[in-house]
Amino acid sequence: MLEIIAIIAVVLAIAIAMILILAAIKPNTFSVRRATMVKAPPEKIFAVINDFHQWGTWSPYEHKDPAMKRTYSGAESGKGAIYAWEGNKNVGSGRMEVLDASAPSKIVIKLDFFTPFEGHNTAEFTMLPQGDATNVTWLMHGPAPLMSKVMQVFINLDNMIGKDFETGLANLKRLTER
Repeated sequence: MLEIIAIIAVVLAIAIAMILILAAIKPNTFSVRRATMVKAPPEKIFAVINDFHQWGTWSPYEHKDPAMKRTYSGAESGKGAIYAWEGNKNVGSGRMEVLDASAPSKIVIKLDFFTPFEGHNTAEFTMLPQGDATNVTWLMHGPAPLMSKVMQVFINLDNMIGKDFETGLANLKRLTER
């Protein structure tokens, strides 16, 4: 019986060591990027993204918890606008602040997650006109601490977050092409 316990302990130790080695070789930063073409002027798209009060009309995260508590502070929109949320396990809690709003082409947001996992990232939206349409890009990037790297051994962050970005961009397209 002692032999079996020793074998199980060795196998577990090797499995944990392998997971930590795989995590250690992951990059120290991550980024997720999605883009779409929208048949609307950049000014119209910019106005919707730049105002946190309008995120309920397009953001995929707004509908994951109907009872989510939202607070707005700082500027009404643009640089200095702050949006905080507290919700269920699907949305957790966090805070966003617009750091830069260069109309009508770029918005940079400081994005802090508090629960279920702490994270401090940057979200960037760019709107580049191309003929009668606008190329809209949603990018999130930030540091990948050890816990994030361990998670990345088991899940693909680009696929997981990217699906939400694709949904959000499709919603933004429908809203602004009207």
